[in-house]
Amino acid sequence: MTNEFHLSNYDYRLPPEQIAQYPVEVRDASRLMVLDRETGSLTHTRFSEIWRFLREGDCLVLNNSKVFPARINGRKPTGGKVEFFLLHYPEKMEEEGHSRVLALYRSSKPVRTGAMMAFGPHLRICPLENQGDGQLLLDLFYDKDLDTVLQEAGQMPLPPYIRRKSETSDTKRYQTVYASTTGSVAAPTAGLHFTESLLSKIKQIGVDMATITLHVGYGTFAPVRCHDIRQHKIHSEWVEVKKDAAKTLLKTKNRGGRIIAVGTTSVRTLEFVHKTFGCIRQYTGPCDLYILPGYRFRLVDAIVTNFHLPKSSLLILVCAFAGRKRILSAYRQAIEKGYRFYSYGDAMLIT
Repeated sequence: MTNEFHLSNYDYRLPPEQIAQYPVEVRDASRLMVLDRETGSLTHTRFSEIWRFLREGDCLVLNNSKVFPARINGRKPTGGKVEFFLLHYPEKMEEEGHSRVLALYRSSKPVRTGAMMAFGPHLRICPLENQGDGQLLLDLFYDKDLDTVLQEAGQMPLPPYIRRKSETSDTKRYQTVYASTTGSVAAPTAGLHFTESLLSKIKQIGVDMATITLHVGYGTFAPVRCHDIRQHKIHSEWVEVKKDAAKTLLKTKNRGGRIIAVGTTSVRTLEFVHKTFGCIRQYTGPCDLYILPGYRFRLVDAIVTNFHLPKSSLLILVCAFAGRKRILSAYRQAIEKGYRFYSYGDAMLIT
């Protein structure tokens, strides 16, 4: 087994104080590291200057998935506290006001199946079946629009390395400005840095925009535990590439422009469709592409991304794109220069 497939070679040490607990006050005021994957050169700037590294004829690919309040806290009939973390957007059943969903749960004692629990005036939850690994199948009953009920009863699902409770400001900031299709349990964080005015400026220089959807699931952030990273199994997530987006991407390639994917979610969606069908085309369905060293990128020319956790499939993906040694060297410099890491942290552009 070569070094590229040893999990231990995707590790690095990050001072805890560099894990961003809050976003910067203005989205595009975050820092931006630009890595040229051919030369290895690094440029340090602000995200608001990203337009300077784009050019007419390029296409920026945005994931429009919207995070829903997937973390729900309440009390069991016995009075004990319970927290459910919904693993996907609840699937509506035939009966009006009834949905079903898989969830993780935290409780001082095991949750009893069949015990109806009230979470505010409009939502009741009944655990149906224990699925193992801390997962429960839940029935949700509600008497208002489901989105509205979740907004009232739930909290934004901030990742565990943000060591604070969700606040009112997170409802807006843990969401991209172009989020429109509800379904994610975690934000496609590379897009958090864009403002409406920055996107407008990028369009003005002749860069096209294509919108795709990948609903981020909890499994995306599951740590890789296999010593040989080739043995890791990635969870399937729902994606959609509409006809207009596929047409824009094809036009970009035909004229020699670059496909610039915003986030690893956009990378996986585009590469999955092209790998599956041999071209970019309209597609709706599951995506389970795991990108690791040796993968041949078919469509993506550049990536906008955040700084990822050690030993994660997301770090492995960017290493596959730009080279493990080059990425880890860039991360070391980011740490030395005080960059902020993870969901609310700073960004990279890999060209």
